[in-house]
Amino acid sequence: MHELTKLIREDMKPALGVTEPGAIAFAAAKARSCVPGEVKSIKVSMNSGMYKNAFTCGIPGTDQVGSAYAAALGTVAGDPEKGLECLACVTEEDNAKARELIREGKVKTDLDSISSRIFIEARVETETGTAAVTIRDTHTHIVKITVNGETVFETAKEERDEQGDSGFGGEEHTIHRYTLAELASYIETVDAQELAFIREAYEVNLRLFNLGLESSKTTFARHLLKLNGGKVISDDEQATASLLCNAAIEARVIGLDAPAMSITGSGAHGIIATMPLYAAYKVNDYTEEQLLRATALSYLVCMYIKEYSGKLSAFCGCAIAAGSGMACALVWLRGGSVDDMTHTLDNMASSITGMICDGGNQGCTMKGIAAVDAAYKSVEFAMNGIYIADVHGINGKTPEETMRNMGRIASPGMTGTEKTIVEIFDAKQKKRGGDV
Repeated sequence: MHELTKLIREDMKPALGVTEPGAIAFAAAKARSCVPGEVKSIKVSMNSGMYKNAFTCGIPGTDQVGSAYAAALGTVAGDPEKGLECLACVTEEDNAKARELIREGKVKTDLDSISSRIFIEARVETETGTAAVTIRDTHTHIVKITVNGETVFETAKEERDEQGDSGFGGEEHTIHRYTLAELASYIETVDAQELAFIREAYEVNLRLFNLGLESSKTTFARHLLKLNGGKVISDDEQATASLLCNAAIEARVIGLDAPAMSITGSGAHGIIATMPLYAAYKVNDYTEEQLLRATALSYLVCMYIKEYSGKLSAFCGCAIAAGSGMACALVWLRGGSVDDMTHTLDNMASSITGMICDGGNQGCTMKGIAAVDAAYKSVEFAMNGIYIADVHGINGKTPEETMRNMGRIASPGMTGTEKTIVEIFDAKQKKRGGDV
């Protein structure tokens, strides 16, 4: 199996709801599994990216939002064996218990640091003892477990300290050893059977899309359907792409009970990287093999940018990283060259780089709409020889440099922006009172 195939396989995972509340619930569930008895208190500390992404995000199985409720529900009903789908079997009784923990003031959340490096520490105290679970770098990567003050599990210190906070420390990530031309060559030459597993991404994301379209809770989904002439698949490729992509994103962020297939630790990234390509496939009668090869390219370009920006930062990686990957894949589907992809990246870098991430919430739907529009326009202009030259702005002399610069805008570039966003959230929280 090709090294790049392995990268995609390892990164592509189903996630129920937005991944940050899922990760918080998972950490709390894992801590709870270590100590029996009645729960006395729950405390979760997070980095700023985790804190803001979960702030008002819908949680599957409930009409509640936010990190405190995710921690409570994870403690009460989470199954740590299911990872980011740990809240898949929540009942109304579980919700009642979680609400009671919140009312009794037994759940606290706080901000640990301004950082794009994923960090969660969930501490659960029961009548029999206390357990703490620490997660670093990816949403389910447990690096330490303590029970009653004794460390019962810990990864090697070198592994935990390998990557610096900016995402530039430690060894070069595997994806960065490749050029855009080499990524394009890979997706054109790799055995098609190696990519068959990507079908699952479409099965998962289409289920979520259909749930969003059927739900009375969604609003954007129904209007996007109207804008597409009342059809799920119309002759208008871009309108179809926006509908498929953003109805699924809306379903995810409001907490409808179906997973998205994530990439780079994000369901919205996974949706934007795939669903517009499905529209192109259906409207233009591309083959399934073409769709799978294009999706592999979309994922890899997304990963390339995200490994520079950090998993959780102040810029919208969904629109910028996944949108850029999807745009390059559209170029490939249309028979474009690597130069066309390079110019498409120039157009994307010069337009939506810097779009903020202010958490996993309904705003993600508008950002997804902007991403689809930017991608389609960037591709159209680039394939007609119209693009922003590399002398301008953050565009690099190579596509690899451009993608690196896009990532650097987020981390370390937008650390101050992240701090300001969190301060705005804190001010809103104080006005409302209580934990989110």
